[in-house]
Amino acid sequence: MLAALYRGSPQLTIEDWPRPVPGPGELLVRVAACGICHTDLHYLDHGVPTFKKPPLVLGHEISGTVAGAAAGVKNFREGDRVLIPAVLTCGQCHLCRSGRENICEAMRMLGNHVDGGFAEWVVAPAKDCFPVPNEIPLDDASIIADAVSTPYHAVKHRAQVRTGSVVAVFGCGGVGMNVVQCAVAAGGRVIAVDLDPKKLELAGKLGAALTVNPKDVERVDKELKKITGGGCDIAIEAIGKPETIRLAYESVRRGGRVCVIGYSAEEVTLAVSKLMFYELEMVGSLGCRPVDYPEIIELVRIGRLQLAPIITGRIPLERINDGFDALRQGCALRTIVLPAPAS
Repeated sequence: MLAALYRGSPQLTIEDWPRPVPGPGELLVRVAACGICHTDLHYLDHGVPTFKKPPLVLGHEISGTVAGAAAGVKNFREGDRVLIPAVLTCGQCHLCRSGRENICEAMRMLGNHVDGGFAEWVVAPAKDCFPVPNEIPLDDASIIADAVSTPYHAVKHRAQVRTGSVVAVFGCGGVGMNVVQCAVAAGGRVIAVDLDPKKLELAGKLGAALTVNPKDVERVDKELKKITGGGCDIAIEAIGKPETIRLAYESVRRGGRVCVIGYSAEEVTLAVSKLMFYELEMVGSLGCRPVDYPEIIELVRIGRLQLAPIITGRIPLERINDGFDALRQGCALRTIVLPAPAS
């Protein structure tokens, strides 16, 4: 099969690669689409190591069609449309058993621990896959695996957005834009913060009540406190930069909550006295629990969450490096890779 291989350099190479063989309980999936994520860029550009040493097939936002099932699979058959979550869980460790599968002690991530979806075929445990309703375009469904599910988990379980919550979203990229959507769907009044006017315009179309461009104000935190009469109830950081994490921290009211989704390897200095004196909460958020995927898929099916506005590019496998260049330049929310028809 054809695959885009990561061999340790910033450029992927299109090569012949052995077609995977499903083991007991696994599905062989013909890949319809796989989204390009900033996590992939961390491997390519920022020195973050993959768990499996290269060569490796990256890609963890995968939708496709079941092409075969190994022994023990009862819930899928050939031709079924499926979504594969980005992270595969063990279901047995303490965290899985206590409802926190998204931080499973033995988690495996596609395109990190095992070969992912920038290829014509991929294998995945049937227990981790979800059916895709006919109302959802199969290619578009790929981004549910991370770009939608990660914001959903952050908004619902970590930031705990409720009806009437005033929520500032810092960064309207591929993840942040879906934080906006999910927070609106949860009943929040959203203020989107970004440097790109086009992204702020789209955030408004997706339900943000207000937008703030840091280039247009003296200080973002003061502007948000002015707008909200003292600060936001919740600030969600979806970029992963120390300066925006600090801004989020400075933008919440007394008793407010800060949720960090963006990845950063740098240290961040915060005034802990404020954390104590104002009873602030600061939480991180990673991925999504398997149990939440059916609800997310249903929200997409009924139109409460939109996929098409987030997909800013559709490219064949051989142009995958162009997709990464678009992400590097900041001109893409989500580009999906469409492998050539498998034989």
